[in-house]
Amino acid sequence: MTGAYVPGDSLVHRARPGVKVLLLAALTLALFVRPGPVPAAVGAVVVLGAYVVARVPAAVAWEQARPLRWFVAVLFAFQVWASGWLTAAVTCANLVIAVLAASLVTLTTPVQEMLDAAVSAAGRLRRFGVDPERLGLALALTIRSIPVVTRMAEQTREARSARGLDRSIRAFATPLVVRTVRHAQRVGDALVARGVDD
Repeated sequence: MTGAYVPGDSLVHRARPGVKVLLLAALTLALFVRPGPVPAAVGAVVVLGAYVVARVPAAVAWEQARPLRWFVAVLFAFQVWASGWLTAAVTCANLVIAVLAASLVTLTTPVQEMLDAAVSAAGRLRRFGVDPERLGLALALTIRSIPVVTRMAEQTREARSARGLDRSIRAFATPLVVRTVRHAQRVGDALVARGVDD
């Protein structure tokens, strides 16, 4: 939802965002409520098939799972030690399948359509005091903040390297936290200036 959208006109792209999210929830529940080799294999076939239908390049699909590789390696080793290799394999496979499925929703749904679907769904909660428009604004601001904070983290890391403090966590975390809080304050001030202050 931060610019990873892959344009297309496939069946997956044309599906409504709400339908995609419901299918994602159903798949995830099926994988983790009754874990096993058969559900994992079926889930893998379904998700990979959806990637093929959506015509998402293999390199893009791999980029969705690649950040998990070290976490999955540690999780697999722990699960082998705690529960055996079969449970470890199923648990790690289910995690990767769920992440790939969630990524496919993101890759095939424009941000605005996802926000519109969230606002529409929240409209049913208006009787409970939920303001759909305010919820949509909060989601939009959250999504917009992700690349901003990422860019600040990159700049902070470069500044730390320039000072010769590559291994210092404090030299990275402190300025990043300060800059992030200042960014949040600026966004808050902008909202107040536009009357969104309660």
